[in-house]
Amino acid sequence: MKEYASDKIRNVAVLSHDGAGKTAVVESLLLACGAVDAVGVGKDNKHIMDFEPEEIKRNVTIQLGIAPCEWQGYKLNFIDTPGYSEFCGEVRAALRAADGILMVVSADAGVEMDTERAWDYGVELQLPRMIYVNKMDAENADFFGCLEKMRAVFGKSIMPLQIPIGEGNDFRGIIDVCKMIAWEWKNGKAEEIKVPAEYMPKAREVREMCMEAAAEGDDELLEKYLEGEELTIDELRQGLRQGLRQGMLTGRVCPVMCGSAVHHIGTTELLGRLIRYMPDASQKVMMGTDKKTGEPVMVYPNKPFTGFVFKTLIDPFAGKLSYVRIFSGELKEGNKLYNVTQDTEEKLGKMFTLVGKEQVPVKEAIAGDIVVIPKLAHARTGDTFATAEFPVEYDPIRFPNPLHTVAMVPEKKGDEEKLMTALSKISEEDPTCQVEKNAEGKQILVRCMGDVHLEHIMNKMERKYGVKGILEPVYIPYRETINGVTEVEGKHKKQSGGHGQYGHVKLKLEPLTNGEDFEFVDAIFGGAVPRQYIPAVEKGVKETLEKGLIAGYPMIHVKVTLEDGSYHPVDSSEMAFKVAAALALKKGVPEAKPAILEPVYNVDVIVPEEYMGDVMGDFSGRRGRILGMEHHPSHKNLIVVKAQVPLAEMSGYVTILRSMTQGKGTFNMSFFDYEEVPKKTMDEIIAASQAGKEE
Repeated sequence: MKEYASDKIRNVAVLSHDGAGKTAVVESLLLACGAVDAVGVGKDNKHIMDFEPEEIKRNVTIQLGIAPCEWQGYKLNFIDTPGYSEFCGEVRAALRAADGILMVVSADAGVEMDTERAWDYGVELQLPRMIYVNKMDAENADFFGCLEKMRAVFGKSIMPLQIPIGEGNDFRGIIDVCKMIAWEWKNGKAEEIKVPAEYMPKAREVREMCMEAAAEGDDELLEKYLEGEELTIDELRQGLRQGLRQGMLTGRVCPVMCGSAVHHIGTTELLGRLIRYMPDASQKVMMGTDKKTGEPVMVYPNKPFTGFVFKTLIDPFAGKLSYVRIFSGELKEGNKLYNVTQDTEEKLGKMFTLVGKEQVPVKEAIAGDIVVIPKLAHARTGDTFATAEFPVEYDPIRFPNPLHTVAMVPEKKGDEEKLMTALSKISEEDPTCQVEKNAEGKQILVRCMGDVHLEHIMNKMERKYGVKGILEPVYIPYRETINGVTEVEGKHKKQSGGHGQYGHVKLKLEPLTNGEDFEFVDAIFGGAVPRQYIPAVEKGVKETLEKGLIAGYPMIHVKVTLEDGSYHPVDSSEMAFKVAAALALKKGVPEAKPAILEPVYNVDVIVPEEYMGDVMGDFSGRRGRILGMEHHPSHKNLIVVKAQVPLAEMSGYVTILRSMTQGKGTFNMSFFDYEEVPKKTMDEIIAASQAGKEE
């Protein structure tokens, strides 16, 4: 593959809802460019881009893939992304490397949840969008139904450049509504024909939409359009280009094309439009931070070298692969790479690009290009490469917060370290998989995006690293406390052989109301307990409270006052007073109205308004408190339901919410406070603790 100037490079992320045929579109584009000789068809599991065992098994894309190709003097880097929502972290990563978005919409399914999500990504990240309506050959294909829904959801920015000739089994060609010409496919080849007479009224109607959208992209054209004048073909093109260049921040223009990826209808035409309308890589201006001064820096493509790691893959045999988008300067084999994020330096050996899993060597790459660099020991997703003279750092990728938490143990005893190593490597590849050792619960916690994502993680662990994990209930960090006041005495007296043991304390226990976990007060008068033993009393109190006295959970919000005691001039010791303090607590806590506290979280659920009642009713069954509702600040059709819910009741909520809202609901949660559990729940927790001790 030859070298291309930045203005000849197009970086396009391909997004869709699961099942829209996104990977088939990418592969059809590769075939049209001559980058591959053959592609998979339908569900034959022979796709070039989906080559991982889980992808082949499920016939879905799980991780992003890059696919460069050449077309008429241009280079296009396609970034194929997963369509299933649980793998949206891969989409976020892909968009950092892209300059534009190609959204694939299924002609039979229409605008789906992740179609809208893809649109929102484009708006949020200020990326231009183009839509390809795929599967025009599907039995229930409905192009105009799709178009109507797109305009209803996305507005007048939707600019249809084509309409189909026929639908379903009758689909045989496309009409360019700007040029008013048509192509018909026969035996796999396109033939230019006149617009069939029966399609002329529809073509004129859609052309009117096209003119309206073009006018939206340019103020002068808008004025001419509003005065009732018809726009010329050149003006239509001008409006489209203007819209993509300047109006895309608000979604003012989004061109729409159609075809069938499986039958390779419309993909060649799509290539031409992508080159014509998608921004070239030389236009990309990044905002970074000077690592030395902390000042913001505008980075243009002609600046010294900077690059960003947007994806990491780890193979047990091939090692680590770092996917890098070059934003400025150039990169050559043998260059030294300064990792600004980690302040380390590594030498660049070789680099390559990928078509599926096939490696294509690259000797040199310039601003705008995407390369894969193997065996960079320190590089991680989100790291910035630069030069010591131009130490610019880019913001990390804002990955979604994984909220599905499970506890995992190895199937084979003794494989704990092996399990942790495997999970750590997977989390390095996939930032939406987070791993944590919970010291209190003595568990390995895995946070992910949902059940499907979890299954993928566990399959990858077994396949790549030879360790099988099994799930167990997640430890809930309950706390114990007291609600009453009591005075109690603890005496430790023991005589055996030489020196005996003597410690004697009188303690007052009472609840703390200032929010602090623990307070110790020394109220000794007259030396009843010598000064040197008082720290031992406090230590004995703290250690006993930390172990818990009701169900084995740390006790908080307790004030302990040392009021009195006694000592023996020979037999007293620090240990004896520690034991005496522990005995006093064990005796006194049951008398002080003990209770168990549970962590309660603030939960914000974002859903379409029609699901609001279901969400609120569900929270009622989870011992949740509804705090209120409000409209989403940036999505007028979304409602934010605010509630406070015990953590113990949030197990598996990701899956439940997705099912309840047809995948349209999302949520976030943050710790609020500890609150007392109901008496029934308290009894159950104590019983479970006792059963665990007996085992």
